[in-house]
Amino acid sequence: MNDQAEALRHMVRNQELKGEGRSTRVITVTSGKGGVGKSNFSLNFSLALSRIGKKVLIFDADISMANIDVLMGVTSPYNLYHLLKQEKTIWDIIQEGPQGVHFIAGGSGFKDLLDLSPAQLDYFAEQIGRLHGQYDVILFDTGAGLSKETIKFITAAQETFVVTTPEPTSITDAYALIKMVTAMEHDVKFKLIVNRATDDKEGKATADKIGLVAQRFLDIEIPVLGIMPDDPIVTKAVKKQVPFAIAFPSSDAARSVMEIAKRFAEIPGSPAAANSGVKGFLQKMFRLSH
Repeated sequence: MNDQAEALRHMVRNQELKGEGRSTRVITVTSGKGGVGKSNFSLNFSLALSRIGKKVLIFDADISMANIDVLMGVTSPYNLYHLLKQEKTIWDIIQEGPQGVHFIAGGSGFKDLLDLSPAQLDYFAEQIGRLHGQYDVILFDTGAGLSKETIKFITAAQETFVVTTPEPTSITDAYALIKMVTAMEHDVKFKLIVNRATDDKEGKATADKIGLVAQRFLDIEIPVLGIMPDDPIVTKAVKKQVPFAIAFPSSDAARSVMEIAKRFAEIPGSPAAANSGVKGFLQKMFRLSH
């Protein structure tokens, strides 16, 4: 495995020396429990970023409930499994969705990711490394809760968005996820998305509950990136298999996700250093030293 790690370090250094393309921000979107609208947010947030000129790639990293392609009403013949089996290249498994947003369909491949042979790891790292500088944002939409695969994505990404709703169980589970990850990894940058809020007041109160407890007991700040309204058009869009940002562009939900995308775009990403972008993601994912 030492030879494998050295090969990966060499690839990362080569990508750094090339200095090509754009600066890529790697984000994980997760939640403490299912049913909070995490994947819907991930998809429409990506579409909003695309609308303001960002090039986005979504990885559907939800092993058991992969549904990004279903929400878009499109199908993909290949997913990560075909990459790990070295049957396809990274460009073969990337599909184009609405408004030019690219995506990689989910499947069992993400579960296999933690059990790679040296040859598979080498191929995976080389292929993922090709994404360096190709996208402004790479977003991993993970499963709900804390599987070992989800932990990997959370701790390897530059930023992690935690999606919650005002329901007490959702708040409790979101905080539990933040607490468990913080106990394992101290430098995870969390941001909070409050979904399905009746109004801004309820959304802010929800964020305050999590933020105050995190500050008091974990000694960390959890900034609120945005509040999404409880908008009935979201369910209509899901039934139509058309993202709400496209099906209902003037809806409250669409306006809110656009505001969040603009706010995110205005926040500087991590500096171009060893802990940022695709390079940093690979190093953290496989715990490589610089």
